[in-house]
Amino acid sequence: MSRVTLAQWQMLAAVVDHGGFSRAADAIHKSPSTLNHAVHKLEEQLGVSVLEPVGRQVRLTEAGEMLLRRARQLLENADSLEDVASRLAEGLEAEIALAIDQIFPPDALARALDAFSAAFPHVRVQLHETVLHGGVEMLQDGQADLLISGLGAQGFLGEPLVSVRFIAVAHPEHPLHGLGRALDLRDLEQHRQLVVRDSAQRQSLDSGWLKAEQRWTVSHLDTSIGMLERNLGFAWVPETRIRDALTSGRLKPLPLAAGGVREIPIQLIHRDQDRAGPATRAMAQQLRDNVALCAASSFDKSEW
Repeated sequence: MSRVTLAQWQMLAAVVDHGGFSRAADAIHKSPSTLNHAVHKLEEQLGVSVLEPVGRQVRLTEAGEMLLRRARQLLENADSLEDVASRLAEGLEAEIALAIDQIFPPDALARALDAFSAAFPHVRVQLHETVLHGGVEMLQDGQADLLISGLGAQGFLGEPLVSVRFIAVAHPEHPLHGLGRALDLRDLEQHRQLVVRDSAQRQSLDSGWLKAEQRWTVSHLDTSIGMLERNLGFAWVPETRIRDALTSGRLKPLPLAAGGVREIPIQLIHRDQDRAGPATRAMAQQLRDNVALCAASSFDKSEW
């Protein structure tokens, strides 16, 4: 068994954070003598001095800094463990928040939401349709329980979910199609490109080829597709979003010699998988299952 308790580490942290025994005692509702005894007992048990006086206050010794730094990790883990237990005791979540990048296949998303609703009819769903760093920012701010994104999120682990195929397209009557030959990027520079704005508030990102002399930036992928069908520009668009338009001839792939098609790997990322409630875990599974179902029933998975 550990010689030092979590309570002793908590009291040491309080003394350091509040600059002394008296202030710490007021903050955590303990007597100064209790804190003093706990810290001296800790030093005695470890055989190391962790505090030293500086005037009327105290500060960590060099050894104390290293020990408390590691102890804070223990305290955070203990808080996390208690939070997990509390969530389990509370049972089902009342609401879950999803941050889904707009490039995620809409059929898979719709089927996942429908199946989830049938199984959890009383759980509210907040769906945020994001672009690029927007979803990552929501995850990092604690505003999303699940993130589906083509970008990784620092400090979080993701799992591969699907690969989305982007195609450079324009209206069949667009001047680029009128050239009647294979195109290169210099051809594109003379025409208007349609791009979708990063939805992040703090750290927006320009992504893809952005060298056209004219560029219109919109907030939603559907807006870009509508403009493409009105012959207002060209763009790289997820194939799953324009399958009907391609089949009907409303849009046509640009005959680029290279770069006309690119693959974006999509990840599923939990805010905290250990703390996820039953509804959040079920939603994650529905997203996995329906990506696979859509791939198997509609077209070969290599086309995603």
